[in-house]
Amino acid sequence: MSDRVALVWDDAFEAYDFGPQHPLKPIRVVLTVALMRACGLDTLPNVSSVIPRSATRDELETIHSPEYVEAVERISRNVDDPYGNYGWGIGTGDDPAFTGMHDASARVAGASITAADAVWSNTVEHAFNPAGGLHHAMRDHASGFCIYNDPAIVCGLLVDRGMRVAYVDIDAHHGDGVQAAFYDTDQVLTMSLHQHGRIPGTRRMFFPGTGTAEERGEGKGAGYSINVALPAFTDDVAYVRAFDAVVPELVSRYRPDVLVTQQGIDAHFTDPLTQLQISTRTREHAVRWFADSPYAWVAMGGGGYDLDAVRRTWSLEFLVMLGAPIPGELHDPEPPIWEGANRHALDELVDASVRAALAAAW
Repeated sequence: MSDRVALVWDDAFEAYDFGPQHPLKPIRVVLTVALMRACGLDTLPNVSSVIPRSATRDELETIHSPEYVEAVERISRNVDDPYGNYGWGIGTGDDPAFTGMHDASARVAGASITAADAVWSNTVEHAFNPAGGLHHAMRDHASGFCIYNDPAIVCGLLVDRGMRVAYVDIDAHHGDGVQAAFYDTDQVLTMSLHQHGRIPGTRRMFFPGTGTAEERGEGKGAGYSINVALPAFTDDVAYVRAFDAVVPELVSRYRPDVLVTQQGIDAHFTDPLTQLQISTRTREHAVRWFADSPYAWVAMGGGGYDLDAVRRTWSLEFLVMLGAPIPGELHDPEPPIWEGANRHALDELVDASVRAALAAAW
């Protein structure tokens, strides 16, 4: 918990909008902040409401290639421009180009940088950007609803300031873009707990298809990419076992200067795009460990496609950051829990993933 916390917010975040048919709806962060305000969170004496700036070209190029940033700027001015192949579609796909895409994406990235600056300068101890956490974008292409990879940019800028960074990703999807950015260095410990394997009832792999324990880094980074690959239908009991076995142990061993987290809530059991079965109770457990740890902490949002689950969970998590009581109505009433043979089978799979993740560590 902290007596100095920043909420980074700008109404301009609504401009990060792939269109009405796209599952990533900007209203989700609007509803989250509205609920926070309804709970009076932005008026508490230990909360600073911070308006972000946009990321500069140099900051974006900490992670992204100059050619890619130029391409984003160009297609933002003319979405029908066929210039290059950088991962977006024209009106289709996971990342359909839209007018003003560069400015909207740079604003989100700048918000995470603003959060990191507030923590780095010791203005606050914790900072949260609910619009951030776009962890799939790669150096030279968009991916998975993500144009600029704000978590990776923040980690890179903190490393440039001489800091060791622990990055923990609890989104349902593997934090592949952040892992790729720091795969060959020991200056950033990347950790991701995510769903992995075939989507139940289909022959398709769960996106992005990466994130096994064998992906452990290379060169100086060998052992500093940690992946806990969870099976579909992982519930609260199994998830808490995995989190508690891996995250406190390895983060404490690494001894970072700063903790950076991506807190996508698409692992929630009501989420329409995933098959994990995590509730608000488990999220409180995980985020309370972040808050109680001795590290300066930069937190970001991420995925989440059930609007009610998003607004309740991120509001709850901000209360945890503040060390404030959690109203009962923010919690799920009866999360699903496996029993009997299903319980035994799930625990065996998750325990195997935990052992593999720990064995992969430096």
